[in-house]
Amino acid sequence: MTQSNRDLGSAPSILRLFGSILYDIIALTAIWFFAALAVVIIRQGEAVGAGNSLFMAYLLAVAYAYFGFCWTRGGQTLGMKSWKIRLVDSETNQSIGWARAATRCTAALLSLGAVGIGFIWMVFDTDSRTWHDRMSGSHLLRE
Repeated sequence: MTQSNRDLGSAPSILRLFGSILYDIIALTAIWFFAALAVVIIRQGEAVGAGNSLFMAYLLAVAYAYFGFCWTRGGQTLGMKSWKIRLVDSETNQSIGWARAATRCTAALLSLGAVGIGFIWMVFDTDSRTWHDRMSGSHLLRE
């Protein structure tokens, strides 16, 4: 039996979202590995000190580049493709731009910083949207 039309274009379940997040954590870990390798090569093998805020900012910028690139070029990260989820602008239903991607990344960090409540909020939201969906003017669709 095929998927019903009602499910197409609806919000993904929280389990599907968390599956996508898990895949993206694995992808981002690999990206951070190579980003850190570049720093080690530039520093000629010298380790970066623990808690180095410049290095942490660099890793956040790399994460933003990954998510921003994926979201602005088709609306899907590797995890989102695997779990058949697409991110769209709430006004146009098209891929979001870099400004919305920055807002979404910042708001997602706030959602995580609040012990994940911003993600869990989608269970109680009438439109099944997270805090960062609301703050960035974007939302997820199940394909």
